[in-house]
Amino acid sequence: MAIGASWVAAIASPNCSYDKLDGSRADRHVRELLHMTSTPIAGMMLASGALFLLSSSWAAGVTALLAAFGFFSNRWMLAPKTGKNPKGVRTSRKGQRAVSVSLSLMFTLIAIIAAILAMVGI
Repeated sequence: MAIGASWVAAIASPNCSYDKLDGSRADRHVRELLHMTSTPIAGMMLASGALFLLSSSWAAGVTALLAAFGFFSNRWMLAPKTGKNPKGVRTSRKGQRAVSVSLSLMFTLIAIIAAILAMVGI
């Protein structure tokens, strides 16, 4: 479930957003989507990791817990901006979105590896 949800949040939904909305609205939608879905996906991977560890699939459990941390890190990265930036400091929300999508895809791959390791029993 976590792998499918992360694929929808990182691939399918942004493609639809950029097809139907203008650039700034699509960018905001994708950032909000990744921010809101990161916690449930991390929770699913945390539960998977715990179940893998209970079934003595140690490598799969550790890999799933790593993926859970990675998905939850998107929540920190895409947290809504509060207050003003100090003078001379600029933040790129578009850059944050790009990095967040990249991290989501990378940790989706790690979640797939964890699932394969669990199927093998490692």
